[in-house]
Amino acid sequence: MTRQNKVPLEKLLQEVRGCRACEAYLPLGPRPILQISGSARILIVGQAPGVAVHRTGIPWNDPSGKTLRAWMGVDEAVFYDARRIAIIPMGYCYPGRGKSGDLPPRRECAELWLDKLLEYLRDIELTLLIGQYAQRHFLASRRKASLTETVRSWQDYGPDLLPLPHPSPRNRGWLKRNPWFESELLPAMRGRITEVLGCG
Repeated sequence: MTRQNKVPLEKLLQEVRGCRACEAYLPLGPRPILQISGSARILIVGQAPGVAVHRTGIPWNDPSGKTLRAWMGVDEAVFYDARRIAIIPMGYCYPGRGKSGDLPPRRECAELWLDKLLEYLRDIELTLLIGQYAQRHFLASRRKASLTETVRSWQDYGPDLLPLPHPSPRNRGWLKRNPWFESELLPAMRGRITEVLGCG
């Protein structure tokens, strides 16, 4: 899609939010959830909405989101300001439950919509890659052998990309085993976010 024949962003968002490509596989039905504006400076790429987010239609409106905002050092007003922060997960709808948590994000979202949406995000200065699916897509061969190694090597991807673990309460053990995340990465990330958004 060239810049000359791009549809208006609002029209594209209507198409995305009306998407029914994988309706047959979604236990709660389709409800694509994302946040985007052409003026956004930060992009958050996560996995897929959980049940709580599906019910409200608000991205990261759950305990994981509360932790993520604390990691970023921003309040809800900044986080949900689409003019500043875009939120495009790898999967836009709740995928259902598996044996050890939610199922992976479905591939259809990225295949159908991601590149089209990214065309409008020309001012992004920092992309937060939360979890293995976002890191696999955006880092490709630059990923390390494990998520921990990828996040530990965060300085290799800056200043525009930053890999993070998922802020789920289930990852408390990971945080305890990797104290460098809170002592080194988080202060650097907050500083970069303040620099990009121009707020402190």
